Amino acid sequence: MLKVSLKIRTIIQFIAAVLAMILLASCAELKQDRPFRPVREYERMIVGRLDAEYVGTDNCVSKCHKHEKITDDFKHSVHGEQIKPETGLPLVNCESCHGPGSLAIEKIGDDVESNDEQKVKCDTKALLDIHNLPTPAQSLICLKCHAAASVPTLAHWKGSIHALNDVGCFDCHKLHRGARQKVTREETAELCYSCHPEVKAENSLFSHHPLREKKMTCTDCHDPHGTVQSHLLKGNTPKELCTRCHMEKQGPFAFEHGDVTENCATCHSPHGSVNNYLLNAAMPFLCLQCHAGHVVGWDGSALYNNRCTDCHSQIHGTDIPTPTEKKGSFIR
Repeated sequence: MLKVSLKIRTIIQFIAAVLAMILLASCAELKQDRPFRPVREYERMIVGRLDAEYVGTDNCVSKCHKHEKITDDFKHSVHGEQIKPETGLPLVNCESCHGPGSLAIEKIGDDVESNDEQKVKCDTKALLDIHNLPTPAQSLICLKCHAAASVPTLAHWKGSIHALNDVGCFDCHKLHRGARQKVTREETAELCYSCHPEVKAENSLFSHHPLREKKMTCTDCHDPHGTVQSHLLKGNTPKELCTRCHMEKQGPFAFEHGDVTENCATCHSPHGSVNNYLLNAAMPFLCLQCHAGHVVGWDGSALYNNRCTDCHSQIHGTDIPTPTEKKGSFIR
C-alpha cells in the first residue's frame, strides 16, 4: 500500500513538473515580439535610393514654383521650425520623409521660368514611393524621430489596436495640409467618425456627450496612439477617466454602489443613449437587472415600480446608512 502511494505521489510530482515547464515555455513565448514582418525589412523600404545623395530642401524646391505653397506651409509648421540650427532640434526637411533627392532633380535645368513654362517635373520615381509602402513602413518613417522624441505619447503605439489593424500615421496626419499639419480639435471627431460610423450614430442620440456642440472631442477620453486600457481609454480605470470631469461621483464613499466602482459603463453608454443620463436602460428596468424590486402592501402582493432615484438619489455612493428594513414594514 505504501509503495502504491509513493508511486502515485511520484507521478503527480512528474506531471506537476511537466506542467510548470509548459507554463514557463508559454510565458516566454508570449513575451516574444511578432511583427508582421521583421522590422529590418521595413527599414530597408524607407532608406531610399542608395545611389542618390541628400541635397537639402532649398535645392529640392528651387528649380520650379510647383511646391511654393507646400514649402511655405512647411516653413511655418512645427517640423519646419526644426530646420533652424539654433533650436537644437533634429533636422527635419523634405528628404527626411521622401528620401535623398539628387536623382529626382538632376535632369532639371536651373531656369525656373523655363521649367514652369515647359511643365518640367522632378523624377518622383527616384524618391520613396510613400503612398504604396506598407502601412508599418509608412509609420516607421515618422517613428524614426517620434519614437524617441514623443515618448510617452507613442510608447504604446506598436501594440495599439490602430497599429494592429493596419492604421498608420498618414491616415490621420496630413503633413502637406498647412502649417498646422494635423486636424484641429474641432475636426477630430469627424476624422474619427470616418472609421467609426457607429460612434457617430450613437452621438446623434438624445442623450450624448457634447461632441456635437464642440465642447469636447474624442481625444479627451481616448488616446489614438495606444494605452494600457481597452478601447484606447486614458486613465488607469474607466471610472478614473470619467471622474476627471464628474468629480462628485469619485468618492470614496462609506457606502459605495457595489459592482460599479471600476467601470461606469456598467450603467452608462458613453457614446450616446436614448435614455436620460446616457443610461443603458430606462429606470427602474436598469436597476432591476441587478436588484429585486420592492413590494408594497402588508401581504407583499404589489410591485413598487417607480423610478429608483425618487428615493435612492445618491446612487453612485453615499455616507448615509440605509434604515434597517424589518419584516412587516409598509415597504420592504
